[in-house]
Amino acid sequence: MLLSSKILIFITISIGATNAKNLHFREAPKFYNPPHCYSVTLPMAAGNTLSLCFNTTAIHVAMTLDSVYLRGSMAAILSVLQHSSCPENVVFHFIAASSTNVSDLRSKITSSFPYLVFKIYPFDDSTAAGLISNAIREALDCPLNYARNYLANLLPTCVQKIVYLDSDVVLVDDIGKLAATPLTNDAVLAAPEYCNANFTSYFTPTFWSNPSLSLTFANRKPCYFNTGVMVIDLERWRAGDYTTKIVEWMELQKRIRIYELGSLPPFLLVFAGNIAPVDHRWNQHGLGGDNFLGLCRDLHPGPVSLLHWSGKGKPWARLDAGRPCPLDALWAPYDLLRSPCFLES
Repeated sequence: MLLSSKILIFITISIGATNAKNLHFREAPKFYNPPHCYSVTLPMAAGNTLSLCFNTTAIHVAMTLDSVYLRGSMAAILSVLQHSSCPENVVFHFIAASSTNVSDLRSKITSSFPYLVFKIYPFDDSTAAGLISNAIREALDCPLNYARNYLANLLPTCVQKIVYLDSDVVLVDDIGKLAATPLTNDAVLAAPEYCNANFTSYFTPTFWSNPSLSLTFANRKPCYFNTGVMVIDLERWRAGDYTTKIVEWMELQKRIRIYELGSLPPFLLVFAGNIAPVDHRWNQHGLGGDNFLGLCRDLHPGPVSLLHWSGKGKPWARLDAGRPCPLDALWAPYDLLRSPCFLES
């Protein structure tokens, strides 16, 4: 797929009435297409409804976040546009929690990105709420954190392939390169794999001691992968009804505790060992690791295309607290939050 083809970015956003309402963001600069970009005149104005089927070469990208991630979302959007080879071909689709104030959300996005073409979709929290079992971190229990399981149902059937990104990321490379990842051997998704991680630790002794469960990984070489960066073939997902497969594992988890961590283990159960590879440069994850007593995470060896502050610590919170990790300085240039001293009284 050509890098100059139209890029559509899906971002899942939940905005709490208190958190979002008190945030004010600067207007981002506009980025223009160079002459080589394939350009299509969009049949809509910024913020209005559009047809997703006007361009069969479109690249779709998805992101998720909850109410405390709006500031990170704005930074992620800016980083994508700034480093895209064809920024005017980027269209954003936002999935908002059913409790979200959509008008406030639309106002904040259009104020910072007045040229941005986007659409907002609601996500009913009850879709996943009854399936969630308590995780080791409260943030992992947010129903919207599970919206990634339902993307094939939420998005129009004309959307055939997406790149899924968490909203605590910053790209420093062209998103089109990631979108062009080949899904070889009929793989449903592609992601950076980490085969040196202790894979067994993601599941309980109950899981491993039950042959009918542990045999799930028979004839597979399962490796850990982070679900914050994935390329997904939605046509294959729909054909294989993978949402149902994930939900079935979540239903079992409610009856017998077979894993400990949020939305990740069901993805591992269904896909680990059967995914297409992505270079590690596209998920330098774990940067949100706890920096107690100055213990900050460093980058993995090798080149970097995407920085991911997965973990408890978010760069905006640490910067505001005056306790940043060194790598948080790489996030700061994308922060669009307006300083209180520049707000009107």
